[in-house]
Amino acid sequence: MIKTVEDRERVIIRFAGDSGDGMQLTGSRFTDATAMVGNDLATLPNFPAEIRAPAGTLAGVSAFQIHFASRDILTPGDSPNVLVAMNPAALKANIAELQRGATIIVNEDAFSKRNLEKAGYAANPLEDGSLEAYRVHRIPMSTLTTRAVEAIDGVSTRDASRAKNLFALGVLSWLYGRPTDGTKRWIERKFARDPAVAQANLGALEAGWSFGETTELLDVQYRVAPATDVPPGTYRNVNGTTALSLGLVAASVRSGLPLVLASYPITPASEILHELSRHANIGVSTIQAEDEIAAAGMALGAAFGGRLGVTATSGPGMDLKAEMIGLAVMLELPLIVINVQRAGPSTGMPTKIEQSDLLMALYGRHGESPLPVIAPTTAGGCFDAAFEAARIAIRYRTPVILLSDSFLASSSEPWQIPDVSTLPAIDPDFAKPPNDGEEFLPYSRDERLARPWAIPGTPGLQHRIGGLEKADGTGNISYDGANHERMTELRAAKVAGIADEVPALVVDSEPGANLLVLGWGSTQGSIRAGVRRAREAGHKVACAQLRHLNPLPLNTGDVLRSFERVLVPELNSGQLAMLLRARFLVDVESYCKMQGQPLFAAEVEDQIAGRQ
Repeated sequence: MIKTVEDRERVIIRFAGDSGDGMQLTGSRFTDATAMVGNDLATLPNFPAEIRAPAGTLAGVSAFQIHFASRDILTPGDSPNVLVAMNPAALKANIAELQRGATIIVNEDAFSKRNLEKAGYAANPLEDGSLEAYRVHRIPMSTLTTRAVEAIDGVSTRDASRAKNLFALGVLSWLYGRPTDGTKRWIERKFARDPAVAQANLGALEAGWSFGETTELLDVQYRVAPATDVPPGTYRNVNGTTALSLGLVAASVRSGLPLVLASYPITPASEILHELSRHANIGVSTIQAEDEIAAAGMALGAAFGGRLGVTATSGPGMDLKAEMIGLAVMLELPLIVINVQRAGPSTGMPTKIEQSDLLMALYGRHGESPLPVIAPTTAGGCFDAAFEAARIAIRYRTPVILLSDSFLASSSEPWQIPDVSTLPAIDPDFAKPPNDGEEFLPYSRDERLARPWAIPGTPGLQHRIGGLEKADGTGNISYDGANHERMTELRAAKVAGIADEVPALVVDSEPGANLLVLGWGSTQGSIRAGVRRAREAGHKVACAQLRHLNPLPLNTGDVLRSFERVLVPELNSGQLAMLLRARFLVDVESYCKMQGQPLFAAEVEDQIAGRQ
């Protein structure tokens, strides 16, 4: 049959199903195909908190959202245009976020009486008229998948059932013109040792494509042209975890320091350990420590030994690392501490986003123990943030906290691959033995107030380390009050002096704007998109995003005072807003969200409209 082809500028698709239905894999394969087409894209995986919630329940729903377009986009999107629901629980968990007229593609076979009960439905929504506001396509995916693979020798009923996500991928690939060659090659590699399973998955994928091409149920195919406003270059699809890991590797290469990551498994930071463990061939060492304290100690020990010491964790792990980070402040050694933030307190919501560790990063240690804090703003930007954290740590002999979050860690986007040779070199500038007759002073300082980095075992550089206060210059233990005050001031002045190298806060403004929307970290895309929408609606508004949170850019105060009103959206109870009020005496207004979800552009637009 002849089908209509319609052009779309952008599309938001959400794949949703049970945590065993392979929704993350389906979304990832669709994303890679979309990147190959040349669309700009952004993704948002959404995992259940339970390791294995009961199948078919709301607690077990896993989802993957992708927003792709023929122009530059900033977010994974607010409300999906298309929901692929593999069971009743997936439909019920996501239906409230759909707008009228959205398309719903369901696995009709999964809407059994038992599954409807587990999802909390009293009646079948496919039959009771409750979905009349949407375009619903009922596809018996399980049945069609089984028929497609039943002739393959060695394929069990379980194998056939597990392949239905590939059938769904085939349908959506046809519907939006996504190539399947890359997925076919991936299946062949993935199941090279089990040809029957490989054939089953290939058969399911091809059956889904053929169903889309031949069925009268889907009478329109959509086309999203490649993006033309993306800078030319070589791109790859990365999530924040991969980009951050590559940034650390690049810093290792440009500094000549072997990279040592010591970490303890914790969601969602564990993937950094997994990613860096793949790079042992280029000298990266990874250690799974016995606990969070040990991991921080190992990383600090690596720094003491002249390595690029890194430890990565999430909120609860930061609680445990605090004492060791304080020791790093006292020792004045380069240590990189990565906190992939999640909702708290305590275990909180392990797979959900929050930006609630800002105050802990700045002040969550006993005593006066300032250190630099950097927050990446995009998945690809995690590369630059990791590189910058390493540069500052090495150059200023200080621990640095990098505040990522679960949204940045798992979301993905096209990332332009940099030429590592063009990245600035990072000189460790290790201490050299003193001349004959001269005394080595381990706490003498250069023009940046950084002390020497003396490698253990180097003749003439013997010195004492530990957590007790150091005498200025000699590093000997000192209980003198005046010396303690001087050392405290020196450590603070060293961190404050980093501001001279922090780029100025850049404001995207327009003539007549009297409202500034200021964010930090992963809210950047939603803020920019919300501001863009508000401008299209006739509002005069500006926006800016902080990446360096300590020290702040030197022009921060001037920027805040140049607007009549300042709005700070945050995924916490207003931590940055409180700091800005205290520091600059500006009546900053907060918009706070703590629902385990990212900030949405529509929320920013609404907040702007309500203030003008």
